[in-house]
Amino acid sequence: MTNATPTTTGRARTGLLAGRFRRPAGDTLLGYLLVAPLILWLAGTILYPLLSAIRLSFLDVGIIGTGGQFVGLENYSKVLGSDNFWEAFGRSLVWVVANAVLQTLAAFITALILKQRFRGQGLARVWVILSWIVPTVVVVIIWRWLLGTSGGIVNYLLVTLGITPQPVGFFGTGPTARTSVIFINSWRWFPLMAVILLAGMQSIPEELYEAASVDGASAWQRFWHITMPGLQAVLFVMGLVGMLWSINVFDIIWLLTRGGPSAATTTLPVFIYDTAFFKYRLSRSAAASVVLGLVLLAFAVLYTRVMAPRAEEEQG
Repeated sequence: MTNATPTTTGRARTGLLAGRFRRPAGDTLLGYLLVAPLILWLAGTILYPLLSAIRLSFLDVGIIGTGGQFVGLENYSKVLGSDNFWEAFGRSLVWVVANAVLQTLAAFITALILKQRFRGQGLARVWVILSWIVPTVVVVIIWRWLLGTSGGIVNYLLVTLGITPQPVGFFGTGPTARTSVIFINSWRWFPLMAVILLAGMQSIPEELYEAASVDGASAWQRFWHITMPGLQAVLFVMGLVGMLWSINVFDIIWLLTRGGPSAATTTLPVFIYDTAFFKYRLSRSAAASVVLGLVLLAFAVLYTRVMAPRAEEEQG
């Protein structure tokens, strides 16, 4: 007989496994050395600019490259007390929600079509991503030509078909400019979302759809009870990353409208850029960017806690 108790045996087994999988000190050091360049790169490109912006927000610097005195929270007080800031904040919310709805609908429709089997399916899957690959400057040139009041093909068709009596100034008024920019940005980004959704749909076993069809489930029921639950994790990541990307979009708005007309398309990134480089209030723009960063951080934490897929739901 042996005097070893289960507890003693378990401890011995744990110690044996720990000794077996313990890494040599040289391997651990090598791992840190391999990761170090990436950590230094992230610190140089993200951490240092972030700390510099926070430091700048407590000074009174007007023009880049000049010195400034410490003013504490004065810049934050002026930013939070500015009507222009809150108006830009409201436009950013409208921008994010409108882009999310339009891009998600277009991406779902496109992914469902590309999932079907038809002649030229491979070519269609490649072709759909081209609008996302094209540089933003090229996208702006194309759409300015298409929507132009003189010589634009869209206005030509609208007038020729009798839909409108005269050309529409798509960038001439606030409502039309906002709608046009949202549409163009959604056209720019929905292919990427469609490809991600398509990959998620293809990971769902076809047997589930076949069994549901045998049971008499309609196409809508199969989509709602099989496709949507199967895409839960994908939709969670798309929602988080898409929202953060969308609210930080600057290039396409600036190139199309420069925030106009009459600040109708001035979102927070455009407001921050304009404050820094056209109104020469660099510290105030830094304070606005820090506020925006805190808002995005709060949103990411709240979104993760509320919308993150639960492990028990995935097992079920």
